[in-house]
Amino acid sequence: MTYRRFAICAWIALAAASAPGAAQDWAKQELEKSPRHHEWVQVKRGDSVVHAFLVYPETKRKATALVVIHENQGLTDWVRTVADQLAAAGYIAIAPDLLSGMAPGGGKTSDFSGPDAAREAISKLPPDNVTADLNAVADYVVKLPAASGKVAVAGFCWGGSQSFRFATNRGDLAAAFVFYGTGPAAVESIKAPVYGFYGGNDARVNATIPKSEELMKQAGKRYEPVTYEGAGHGFMRAGQDPNGAEPNKKARDESWQRWLALLKKI
Repeated sequence: MTYRRFAICAWIALAAASAPGAAQDWAKQELEKSPRHHEWVQVKRGDSVVHAFLVYPETKRKATALVVIHENQGLTDWVRTVADQLAAAGYIAIAPDLLSGMAPGGGKTSDFSGPDAAREAISKLPPDNVTADLNAVADYVVKLPAASGKVAVAGFCWGGSQSFRFATNRGDLAAAFVFYGTGPAAVESIKAPVYGFYGGNDARVNATIPKSEELMKQAGKRYEPVTYEGAGHGFMRAGQDPNGAEPNKKARDESWQRWLALLKKI
């Protein structure tokens, strides 16, 4: 093999490794093993379309729906495993790709060159567009024949902040689950209870918790943050990774137990 050809192959391999979700082969394998019904849906919002990953539970009863908001890398395989795990617990889960139409050629998360490109695009999303996309997805999933009519929201990292903010914009949410996300500056319009999940070793986000507690208390809103000591930012994903650190695994397991217990109450 010539040097030039070797360099080209190396560049292709590097590009593939840096693509969103490329390091999540373990997540892709989990999805492939799932016995649940997965499908991709296109949710119309005006003249645009929001691509979303939808998973149904195996149950005879109508189920509560959850809108799952991805991290700042976009809709990765790991986020899709979260939707699948929620369906395994008996819930309809829909994970919208909020980068729909933002990639080169009008593509979605998987069409970006890598995580950095996806992060840059997410940083430029207009907040009103995010809200409109989330409302369209929530309207879609709550009207499914298999849905009970209840809808909640959950998000991680950037998505955690968006789930908290979405609670200020949608009054019929049954609950908002905020995983290591910051809170909004105004909370008076929130009607749903907000439950927070934070890693102990996440000073950047945790520094904002007292302000959120103060604002929610002053507004008479329900906000219950729990911090998992020893865990870092992104512990839900890091704790699911087979090679993840033990504190993150412990925090993830405890968070899932708490999350499922809270879901049973809505």
